[in-house]
Amino acid sequence: MRIGHGLDVHRVSDDATRPLWLGLVEIPDAPGLVGHSDADVATHALCDALLGAANLGDLGRHFPDTDPQFEGSSSRRLLEETVALVAAAGLRTISADITIIAERPKLTAFMSRMSGELTAVVGALVTVKATTAEGIGALGRVEGIGASAVALLEEVS
Repeated sequence: MRIGHGLDVHRVSDDATRPLWLGLVEIPDAPGLVGHSDADVATHALCDALLGAANLGDLGRHFPDTDPQFEGSSSRRLLEETVALVAAAGLRTISADITIIAERPKLTAFMSRMSGELTAVVGALVTVKATTAEGIGALGRVEGIGASAVALLEEVS
């Protein structure tokens, strides 16, 4: 068994047309996040947790923000490719857990759908929770959204 941890944070965008993606779900009526891809912090944290558990580095190593082929990429694509890298390393995911840190928007209505979308791509249960930063720091001032994830992998025999 192997465990990995991932963490990601992105700033809130000033572009009112940029959609907010979290856990592979578009969140309506909320400002999007700044990023080279769709800036889905929950999915990025999950990718980093999976890559870390597999000893494959991090998201930036495989999908650098300096590479134009990933500009505007869907995090679904990044997660699918991450899952393939993990499988190629002879590992499979047992479970994963994500905590999204956001003052706004409220995410309760979307967490079950996020879990379902992520679980379908990963092939194992991915749970999703949310919390606030209690008004403290940049996340508390709604300058950004963050996410933390852990993943448990096992070797395929």
